[in-house]
Amino acid sequence: MHELDIAEVSRRSGVPASALRYYEEKGLIASIGRSGLRRMFNISVLERLALIALGRAAGFSLEEIAEMFAPDGRPRINRQKLSEKADALDRTIRELSAMRDGLRHAAACRAPSHMECPTFQRLIRAASSGAVKPKKKVVSRPR
Repeated sequence: MHELDIAEVSRRSGVPASALRYYEEKGLIASIGRSGLRRMFNISVLERLALIALGRAAGFSLEEIAEMFAPDGRPRINRQKLSEKADALDRTIRELSAMRDGLRHAAACRAPSHMECPTFQRLIRAASSGAVKPKKKVVSRPR
């Protein structure tokens, strides 16, 4: 079986049909026709969806992911962009680790008040200086 309908692609990939239609609209995937009212896809779309999922998990936008495919559909991944994303993830990990450590300290601190704790005071100064940024809200599904 080399062709799958949209329901089967959704079932096998875990990607909702609405997201599959959105990905097709954005040019990330392409259907090969229809069977009745259902879009049909080549089975190779599953690998492409796995690459899209990996890109999304790494924090790439759909536009950045689209650039990772050549016009013929083959992956064309820019190694420099991968390195830059890895560096950004390293920065985020350091920031979140520092925040986690500060919060754990504040939770266990024996100071009479958090406001008397030097570590908690450093967290407050970092937050007020902009060094600690609020986490962006991530939308889990397209449209």
